[in-house]
Amino acid sequence: MAKAAVIMGSKSDLGVVKAAVTALKDFGVEVEVRVISAHRTPDEAHDFARCAAKNGIEVIICAAGKAAHLGGVIAAYTTLPVIGLPIKTDMMGGLDSLLSIVQMPSGIPVATVGVNGGENAGILAAQILGIKYPEIAEKLKEYKQKMKDKINADDAAVQKEAAEF
Repeated sequence: MAKAAVIMGSKSDLGVVKAAVTALKDFGVEVEVRVISAHRTPDEAHDFARCAAKNGIEVIICAAGKAAHLGGVIAAYTTLPVIGLPIKTDMMGGLDSLLSIVQMPSGIPVATVGVNGGENAGILAAQILGIKYPEIAEKLKEYKQKMKDKINADDAAVQKEAAEF
């Protein structure tokens, strides 16, 4: 079974992280959820990243705000794909988090989704896993077809309503 990890720098990030976890579970992915701080528990961050592959994890989502170094620290210690999930902050509305995650030095890439983009982080992780797991790829195709069908239905409804203006 496919396995992903979703880690957050603080328990306060759980509200945003929940969407990533839900998305992954909807695609049939086993999820390990942790609170690990790049700054307050650096030894745990190091140990987690070093052991992730050995523990069956195949992709890691790292949610963090402000300095948002968690994704970069994890990516420095593993060759697994790491997805950064910037958390909205009061100071800059999450721009600080986004820039901290997306501006990684050469050789330490962290894929990054939008601020508070938990669902997209989960979907991106599922797409990465879908390369290896055909059942996940199939669920992703179904998911995208449902989105297409909804938009097409909305389009037809709007066209009908607009004709009555």
